[in-house]
Amino acid sequence: MSDPLRPRASLRTAVVWDVLKDALERRVKAAGRDALDVLDTGGGSGNFAVPVARLGHHVTVVDPSPNALFALERRAAEAGVADRIRGVQGDAHGLFQVVERGGYDAVLCHGVLEYVDDPAEGLRNAVGALRPAGTLSLLAAGLGGAVLARALAGHFTEARRALTDPAGRWGEGDPVPRRFTAEQLTDLVTATGLQVGAVHGVRVFADLVPGVLVDTEPGAVDALLKLEAAAAEQPAFHSVATQLHVLAERD
Repeated sequence: MSDPLRPRASLRTAVVWDVLKDALERRVKAAGRDALDVLDTGGGSGNFAVPVARLGHHVTVVDPSPNALFALERRAAEAGVADRIRGVQGDAHGLFQVVERGGYDAVLCHGVLEYVDDPAEGLRNAVGALRPAGTLSLLAAGLGGAVLARALAGHFTEARRALTDPAGRWGEGDPVPRRFTAEQLTDLVTATGLQVGAVHGVRVFADLVPGVLVDTEPGAVDALLKLEAAAAEQPAFHSVATQLHVLAERD
């Protein structure tokens, strides 16, 4: 089976997918079961849920958008995994109104903390859905990447505003309500009682390299993928990543 997150269009998610696949493989061995129960909070149309289900796992997707859940249903059917994916309407703050507390081997919390009213509460709920020894995959917008992107675009005032704004926003037109540093995310995770296993910088270069260069230069996609993977684990690049990924586990 070809890797569903390797095409050019999904270049920005390759690092997270590689880390997540490895984490799920370790959890399978630890749990002694072939199939895990996975919760994807804010999973939308299934960018991660469908590939996870294709690995054989059972995935529950919680999302507030009926349209996203409809797209998820269609996408799961097309991928032949409709029997392993369940979509329910809900959000992080009311999570246990729609899913079981402590019922999942792994929880994906991707692109959620930027938008919830209380990130700490939202994360506590995600962690509360984990079984003992469960795995959390947390992905959120990084502050440094936004500052760098605005500066390279010549918007220096906006870059400075993002750098100094408590929420990391560059202005009223900023579509992202909140951004984080690696330290802020790891502090939020450790406050829930989980142990941080790894932090990765995501989209360190992918958002900065001109698309025409990647599309026309022979071997550029594979080379950029390898560069992103190599930089992801280097703390020096966490401060300029567009997104930050934290992998954590219960002791």
